[in-house]
Amino acid sequence: MTFGRGGAASVVLNVGGARYSLSRELLKDFPLRRVSRLHGCRSERDVLEVCDDYDRERNEYFFDRHSEAFGFILLYVRGHGKLRFAPRMCELSFYNEMIYWGLEGAHLEYCCQRRLDDRMSDTHTFHAADELGREQPRPAGPEAAPSRRWLERMRRTFEEPTSSLAAQILASVSVVFVIVSMVVLCASTLPDWRAAVADNRSLDDRSRYSASPGREPSGIIEAICIGWFTAECIVRFIVSKNKCEFVKRPLNIIDLLAITPYYISVLMTVFTGENSQLQRAGVTLRVLRMMRIFWVIKLARHFIGLQTLGLTLKRCYREMVMLLVFICVAMAIFSALSQLLEHGLDLETSNKDFASIPAACWWVIISMTTVGYGDMYPITVPGRILGGVCVVSGIVLLALPITFIYHSFVQCYHELKFRSARYSRSLSAEFLN
Repeated sequence: MTFGRGGAASVVLNVGGARYSLSRELLKDFPLRRVSRLHGCRSERDVLEVCDDYDRERNEYFFDRHSEAFGFILLYVRGHGKLRFAPRMCELSFYNEMIYWGLEGAHLEYCCQRRLDDRMSDTHTFHAADELGREQPRPAGPEAAPSRRWLERMRRTFEEPTSSLAAQILASVSVVFVIVSMVVLCASTLPDWRAAVADNRSLDDRSRYSASPGREPSGIIEAICIGWFTAECIVRFIVSKNKCEFVKRPLNIIDLLAITPYYISVLMTVFTGENSQLQRAGVTLRVLRMMRIFWVIKLARHFIGLQTLGLTLKRCYREMVMLLVFICVAMAIFSALSQLLEHGLDLETSNKDFASIPAACWWVIISMTTVGYGDMYPITVPGRILGGVCVVSGIVLLALPITFIYHSFVQCYHELKFRSARYSRSLSAEFLN
């Protein structure tokens, strides 16, 4: 260290009023990076980049930091115990002190690491709600302000069901259309419904989707629902800020998958006409029509529970993959053993249900998930013992990642609830005004 009094054998660190004396040799290899950086300072400017102030006469460096937190950190780096949070101090504040002095969260004791993770998760929830308000655009000028406000109001009306009274009404109407469409789709698969429809068609038309939806009440209802969903999707696309981002959103992709099959089926019936080509297109049309079940996922736009489920699956994909790997490994082991015990050892009294490993995989998966349909089961004593071990192993393996998924679900639920509560406050202000 070349800056300071050359004759001084030690330096003084003043942290929040608490003074600590260190020798120059110890300062060079001090475990805290910020303190050890003082050894390489060659000018007062370099010193002030490391500390808050410096007294040349007394060779004293001032740090405007928490003195009690630095005391705990200093005891840790000197090897006196493990690093834990200071009493009566916020976990995030102590973590900021650690970062300032050059430590990381991994240096904390495990119990303190868990406390820090929980606190950071809660803080992320509050920050997400605050950032949501900062994302709202500000008018650029007096002339552009009315159009910008109108577009933003329209966007929030269609994207956030709790943002205003009009948005709630629009969301309610959309939910009604989804429910009506699902009821019609389910009713159309009933035998009595199909028999009544078949009476009005010729024998050749029974295996296809009607070319003229308006001929039947169900076709009229379906056309009205499709018209509403199409208009809603087009308006949301027009008022969106970023068109490319709009197309990439999962819910918008689901909307497109739910709407497109109707127009494809109508075009196919129009182009094929009243001839035998509809026989070949009948299966395709029925598959396209059944894709309307994706409309149920549209409810996620209006219900916080479905949004929480989707956000949890998105954030916990690693845990879901881990769960899938657990199941696949256990299924491979137990299916091979069960096939050997039930079919491979004694061919005369073998269990035909376990004739192959793929067939045994079905028994393993329903046993591990404790479903137990009863369509196949082991009959030998070793096979039954293996079945008991398979059931217990399935319970344990399925329970291992559940804790991580549960904590993520709670965090996502609180985050979305804060966002919904914020819009509800704006709705109340709008209603009172």
